[in-house]
Amino acid sequence: MSLVIADPGAVDPALFEQLMRTAQACLELEGVPVPCFAALTLTDNADIQAINKERRGIDRPTDVLSFPAVAYANGQTARDARQKLLRGWDADEHAAFLGDIVISTEKACEQAHAYGHPYAREVCYLLAHGMLHVMGYDHVKKEDQETMRKMEEAALSSAQVATSVLDGELLALARQAMQRSYSPYSHFKVGACLLSQDGRTYVGSNIENAAYGATNCAERTAVFTAVHDGAREFAAIAIAAEKAAPWPCGVCRQVLSEFCADLRVLVTWGDGEVAESTLAQLLPHSFSPASGVADLLGKE
Repeated sequence: MSLVIADPGAVDPALFEQLMRTAQACLELEGVPVPCFAALTLTDNADIQAINKERRGIDRPTDVLSFPAVAYANGQTARDARQKLLRGWDADEHAAFLGDIVISTEKACEQAHAYGHPYAREVCYLLAHGMLHVMGYDHVKKEDQETMRKMEEAALSSAQVATSVLDGELLALARQAMQRSYSPYSHFKVGACLLSQDGRTYVGSNIENAAYGATNCAERTAVFTAVHDGAREFAAIAIAAEKAAPWPCGVCRQVLSEFCADLRVLVTWGDGEVAESTLAQLLPHSFSPASGVADLLGKE
């Protein structure tokens, strides 16, 4: 076991496998002399800020924190510290404990969007970064930073971390967005994750209003955020709810058709139920730029 994840049931299975492969790849790259493992906690910005303040005296959220269990000598890493590793032997895991790693999934999501790559890749990169720290690496000096960077990329490559967004990742992000829903009137929480053609993801939740007509659906929250950021072409959207299949309403279908004549629509609800359709099936004969309507309206 290369990695022990706190609350593994809350982690999407596809991401779970990628995290396990990444941790194992780091251990193999280092060439650790005994079986080793690290403990990983995935949390939010508020929790990681509290840990950062308590353990490091820094009162702000960060993306990843690492707390080595081994006191390495200067210039020493795990491959050179067999006896020190054995002092932290865990009889239950049948491996030496390297230390704790904490990752903010909120920060990971923000950074994945900023860098234009999948959320899963960002989380796995942060894990690789944390694994190197608990194995004795640091990045104070430029040359050490370059060494860590090369090892991180090598670990991701060896672990075959996806460079494109997986369906499971979209659905997981939609379920996360659902928890931010403001729905005091319907009590029907909905979250959405929109995937642009260039790999960026945009999330949104439904935001209700006492004047019901001012309510905004999760899908439109995601679309408007994406368009504001400059995205115009989309490949898929995942929509999550708690109790029933959250197929997009007519207005959301129309808004989506403005920017994409067709895209995959994934919905999830209940105990992991998933269904799929396409926008073309949900909104046949659409009134959209792709249908040529805009050109006709522009003619005198």
